[in-house]
Amino acid sequence: MRPADSVLAVNNDLPIRTDKAVHSGKVRSVYWLTDEDSARLIREFNYPVLPDAPLALMVISDRLSAFDCVWHAEGGMAGVPGKGAALNAIASHWFDLFRANGLADSHILDRPHPFVWIVQKARPVLIEAIARQYITGSMWRAYSNGEREFCGITLPDGLQKDQRLPELLMTPSTKGILTGIPGVPEADDVNISRQDIVEHYAAFNLRSSADVSTYEKLLREGFDLISQSLEKLDQVFVDTKFEFGYVTDQNGQEKLIYMDEVGTPDSSRIWDGPAYRQGSIIEQSKEAFRQFLLKHFPDPDILLNKSRMPERIALARDNALPLEAMMQVSVTYVSMAEKITGEKIRLPDNPKAEIIEILHSRYGLIDEAQLS
Repeated sequence: MRPADSVLAVNNDLPIRTDKAVHSGKVRSVYWLTDEDSARLIREFNYPVLPDAPLALMVISDRLSAFDCVWHAEGGMAGVPGKGAALNAIASHWFDLFRANGLADSHILDRPHPFVWIVQKARPVLIEAIARQYITGSMWRAYSNGEREFCGITLPDGLQKDQRLPELLMTPSTKGILTGIPGVPEADDVNISRQDIVEHYAAFNLRSSADVSTYEKLLREGFDLISQSLEKLDQVFVDTKFEFGYVTDQNGQEKLIYMDEVGTPDSSRIWDGPAYRQGSIIEQSKEAFRQFLLKHFPDPDILLNKSRMPERIALARDNALPLEAMMQVSVTYVSMAEKITGEKIRLPDNPKAEIIEILHSRYGLIDEAQLS
């Protein structure tokens, strides 16, 4: 087996039967199933959705995204070994914990393979729901430059880098480019206030102004549950990003759910507890890789300044990183997944071949014409 086969860097070329375009993001690809296949799977596997609910396959990759770019390493390494399986395992663990504790459901209906989820189509809320328990990262950089107001919240003077905040802060930003909202720039990932959301809830795809409180409740409850679980492992849950959406259940009732991913090293900062108590920071998340990039390149402003995005894209495209940088990310992700789930993460020798085989033999979702 060639080492390249063990890394799933390209995940939008699987021979999955679909009559729609494959949507490929920085890490995941989404294959919308045909109406016929969706209805068949709902019958065969008794999924708790309406008989005609649209379903999709979400296939994760091992690609490594940071600062809105995908990075690669020497020797043709286009991803991080074990990253995809680790991320799916962690997110699935938290989604299951949320459901078991009565918080809310997720969009996941089935998990055919460590790299694959079968999901119900959701109507996404257009908010990056960010919660912060410590002042660090971009918030600290802005605070140290004199900023005190964040998303309509005013912070006091005298805070120190990496200290615990007096309360959990919710600092939402836009998901995608939203237009026509007074005071909100027409750009992706711009900070918004609670008042912005309440006054223009429909623009953010919320059903009612009351659902602003619902999403905040789910965000707080989810953060607290993950934080308490990590505390038992002597890990510090620093900050995270949640995403929410609406789905319709088998009774025709619409409900707000967690979606995308939660509590992973991709979407969260996690610190080693013993090191933090001793005054140092050991990142158990992608933030360590971000810090590596900021130190690796002579002009870190390219990575931090959104107006220099063309230069940043060229930087990621034209520079193969040291292989050890990718392998360190692999160690972090796999070890965190095993610590959180309490289970060994199986790393397939050839994930693409495995995915095709199980989707063919058990789910009947492979287009035979593409196999020949």
